[in-house]
Amino acid sequence: MRKKYFIAIFLVVFTMMLSSFAFYTYQILYTPNVLIEQDDRYFAVPKGTTFKQLQNKLAEERIVNDLVSFSFLAKLKDLDMNVKNGMYLIKGDMTNIELINLLRSGSQTPIQLTFSNARLLEQLPKILTHSLEIDSADLAPILLADTTAAHYGFTKETFISMFIPNTYEVYWTITPQGLLDRMKMEYDRFWTDERKQKAANLGMSQTEVATLASIVQGETNKMDEAPSIAGVYINRLKRGIPLQADPTLVFAIGDFSIRRILNKDKEFDSPYNTYKYRGLPPGPINLPGIPALNAVLNFEDHNYLYFCAKADFSGYHVFARTLSEHNVNARKFQRALNRERIYR
Repeated sequence: MRKKYFIAIFLVVFTMMLSSFAFYTYQILYTPNVLIEQDDRYFAVPKGTTFKQLQNKLAEERIVNDLVSFSFLAKLKDLDMNVKNGMYLIKGDMTNIELINLLRSGSQTPIQLTFSNARLLEQLPKILTHSLEIDSADLAPILLADTTAAHYGFTKETFISMFIPNTYEVYWTITPQGLLDRMKMEYDRFWTDERKQKAANLGMSQTEVATLASIVQGETNKMDEAPSIAGVYINRLKRGIPLQADPTLVFAIGDFSIRRILNKDKEFDSPYNTYKYRGLPPGPINLPGIPALNAVLNFEDHNYLYFCAKADFSGYHVFARTLSEHNVNARKFQRALNRERIYR
């Protein structure tokens, strides 16, 4: 009788323990434990991250609610031996098993790489890597090497034109070489047969279009008038008239704070000085955007040979067919600069 009593007690205790274990197992497997009542969030796992560092990061960023249950299950599924770097989109109210499976699989979510403008090729490493795992110091030596420009079919002066400003989906873990290859692929994708034909109709190569587009972009941020400005420069190129583009002279001098070109500046000796030398400079003077590139390819066909910034500082320009008309417009703008005490 006593033996049966102990057996009954044992069965009751065992059943309770089994029920508790089953309940706990169910909880750690299927109960939400990730970003509880939080929005979806990107989570970066840098290269070389240890499991301990991963645990700390999940806790510090308040991603995992119960770290003990997560860690227990993660070790059972060998995540501690298989931490993969990457950028992961973690969704609110995920379970432990869902998060562990995501991190073990290495199934990254592409991030959006957006860049717009740059004046110099040397600025690109920092601009291109600001949202990537790549360090700009790792990209710079590759990007700036003369052999790299040649590898992709450019010179060092024209290489900046390979980078078409836009928003691209890339993996956070992309390598420096992979990034450059991707940019070349996007460059080739931009230059459709139609755009190539328009460049050929202008008698220009793709890099020459980019160079002229950079000048247009340097002249105005009002893209609705960009085709008109492009038309002026194309007219001057066709007639063999120096472009006399102030932005090229600012680029040559290297002082981008200059707001007013002086006569002495026009004597600065540089192949980028379009007052001194006819034709296009050796390469782009900034990173021309798609609107500027399209403005050149779809330039406005008119008879203007000159343009000058409006005296109201609206950012727009007034156009002229003759030098005498242009000089009248230029004097108005110069007086406006004097009134604002803009002498340089």
